[in-house]
Amino acid sequence: MSTEQNMRVAVVLGSTRAGRFAPVVGDWLLGHLEARGDMAADLVDLAETPLPTVMPSFGGELPPGDSELLESVTPRLAAADAFVFVTPEYNHSFPAPLKNAIDWHNQQWHGKPIGFVSYGGLSGGLRAVEQLRVVMAELNATTIRNTVSFHGASQCFDADGKPHDPAADAAARTMLDQLAWWAEALHDARQARPFAV
Repeated sequence: MSTEQNMRVAVVLGSTRAGRFAPVVGDWLLGHLEARGDMAADLVDLAETPLPTVMPSFGGELPPGDSELLESVTPRLAAADAFVFVTPEYNHSFPAPLKNAIDWHNQQWHGKPIGFVSYGGLSGGLRAVEQLRVVMAELNATTIRNTVSFHGASQCFDADGKPHDPAADAAARTMLDQLAWWAEALHDARQARPFAV
């Protein structure tokens, strides 16, 4: 990848629940991405870009209107060199809208790295991340080892949306450094030889 070209990172907000905490965490992460000189962020907020929830039969036609909904997300995922999923934990797993967004796509994930920022109660969303690792492995994506996790998330941020614990910022930098390494390596690999299942 040219040093003059920023890596395109799609930040996917996985929660669509009313009153969700996702924008606080997402805005904080976007601040980290904007501070870097090697990444350009695209926020894919699933609450603002709802996708269809009924899939056609294999080889079937999409119902009227569904193509337009997908058009608001699919090209952006295809253009991304890397992803960060910002996800809460729901019932020991990740939210249904995030799974829906994942399942509507396939090749868009192939041969690309994914980082995770999770939040929740005592577990900090880590169980959601562990399940996402299994799902994304099936889709030929590479997940980043280091994650960022907020336990008791609503108590972790001040009124300005900044974490109380500076360790969170250090964790974000580490995760994004690893994401950048994998994004560049996999981008060059896809350019040399297109990914094939």
